[in-house]
Amino acid sequence: MQTHHGLTPRLKPLSARRSATMSVLDIGTSKVVCLIAVLQPAEAMSTLRGRTHLARIIGIGHQRSLGLKGGAIVDLEAAEGAIRQAVHAAERMAKAEVQSVIVNISGGRIASQHFEARVNVRSGTVTGADVERVLETASAHGVSPGRAVLHALPTGYALDGQGAVIDPSGMIGSALGVDLHVVTAEAAAARNLMLAVEHCHLGVDAVIATPYAAGLSALVDDEAELGCAVVDMGGGTTSVGVFMGGHLVHCDAVAVGGHHVTMDIARGLSTRVSVAERLKTLYGSAIATASDERDMIAVHGVGEDEGEAPGHVPRSQLVRIVKPRVEEVLELVRDRLRNAGFGAQAGRRVVLTGGASQLVGLPETARRILQGQVRIGRPLGIRGLPEAAKGPAFSASVGLLVYPQVAHAEHFEPRGQGAFAGTGTDGYFSRVGRWIRESF
Repeated sequence: MQTHHGLTPRLKPLSARRSATMSVLDIGTSKVVCLIAVLQPAEAMSTLRGRTHLARIIGIGHQRSLGLKGGAIVDLEAAEGAIRQAVHAAERMAKAEVQSVIVNISGGRIASQHFEARVNVRSGTVTGADVERVLETASAHGVSPGRAVLHALPTGYALDGQGAVIDPSGMIGSALGVDLHVVTAEAAAARNLMLAVEHCHLGVDAVIATPYAAGLSALVDDEAELGCAVVDMGGGTTSVGVFMGGHLVHCDAVAVGGHHVTMDIARGLSTRVSVAERLKTLYGSAIATASDERDMIAVHGVGEDEGEAPGHVPRSQLVRIVKPRVEEVLELVRDRLRNAGFGAQAGRRVVLTGGASQLVGLPETARRILQGQVRIGRPLGIRGLPEAAKGPAFSASVGLLVYPQVAHAEHFEPRGQGAFAGTGTDGYFSRVGRWIRESF
């Protein structure tokens, strides 16, 4: 099976000199966010040199997610309802209609593969055709059956054995090589995600791996250049993206997130899930303090009414429930990075994003387990975000708006070859639906 058989839709690269209005949809296990933004050509920023445009948010819709578990769709109808509500809220605010969106995927067991290829340079000077040929050769490697290709990113070229060439075009040599990083997810998970969006009468422009989107939003250029791991801690999944030399070089995900901490609290304290979520937010911590035994917190039991007098437990009991689960997630991340060969480089600098990264004491615990510098990553270089959306929970959402500015770096296959045409994206039914909408 060749990579292009499982291609998700591909976004046309954005012109550096033109403004564009983009809509994105961050579909997570705990929340669905729709952002509508105007991307305006901008002067290069010193810390974000890779960005060609400045995004200004004109519409935002935010809705509690339904129908997802571990980042994958488990109830199509419930997921559609949540997506519709988020999109409608953004449309009302922006006073604009959303036609198509860029979406992210956290579930579906995101994974990385690396391919190498080498071709002879025909004329002695590298042309665009030679670059295209070596990329085609690298893409011809098969990915596992049942996997969909999300990204195909050249991470470096080599000319006559000389590596670390950024752009070989116009250079003299006889043999051109390339390293291609291919990010894949389970085809069924990607298809169902796209299906939920298309049932809301929206087109899918592209499907982006969540850790890639989070890195595009929260990293400054120097971090991506020197080597950094972005750990996006969501409700149902924790995904990791490793950036080195300015490129995404590794992706991985584990199906454990903030919701698992909430469920542990609900079981451990015999309380409702909604109460457990509130306790986690208000009093939860990943590190124990001396005052925890003295601080008492009110807990309503599962079957008790709000009017009844609640029971009281020391805060230390809550910390004893939260701490092991948080440590387990971070240890999973550490082990996955080590097994992939990125433990030493990526562990030196870690950026935590996602809603679950806001837990008190998490950076300190991450420093101890991952043994590196740790900071909380927030969306950078964006205008018009409300104060409540400036935190790490919105990093991936904003990263989807940055993606069109870097889409040109990907190796694009000819459009229309993908097996995903059958889901409706640019397929027959999609075209008929568009014709009906535009005609009437």
